[in-house]
Amino acid sequence: MRKIKLPDTIKMVITDFDGVMTDNCVYIGEDFTMSRKLNFKDIMGMSLLKKNDIKIAIVSGEKNSAIDLLARKFLIEEVHQDIRIKINVLQSIVEKYSLTQNEYVYIGDDVNDLDCLNYAKYKITVPHAPDKVKKLKGIQITKNDGGNGAFREVADCLINLKKSQNI
Repeated sequence: MRKIKLPDTIKMVITDFDGVMTDNCVYIGEDFTMSRKLNFKDIMGMSLLKKNDIKIAIVSGEKNSAIDLLARKFLIEEVHQDIRIKINVLQSIVEKYSLTQNEYVYIGDDVNDLDCLNYAKYKITVPHAPDKVKKLKGIQITKNDGGNGAFREVADCLINLKKSQNI
């Protein structure tokens, strides 16, 4: 069984959205509106991170209202949508918060995340990611699929580290 391993020095989770927080599907309504399915396990993961003073940043290639809703609900300051070249945003976040390579983790699931995943020391993807992503040196793969608890798996790992520090 795979188990995510991260250091207790992580201060921020920087994540893609579609394919990590969602099942990578887009649902199109009769009126041509698009929607996505979110899993409450992953939403609770965001809540747990916030309650444990671990910052969250979202860097998405798409723009959607689900991200806006979560950003408002959890007061996420670093929300970047409709981003084609994500590495520049990742580097600016790392610089803004003066994060070292040991203080953040990047979660991504597709080729548009490759630059960010290669840049980050701690990198995580999901089982349904393309082989090109899953074969990156040092990448960890969640047990759960995106949109089905993958984000929560990372959150639980970090929360368990915090709890073990306080014992």
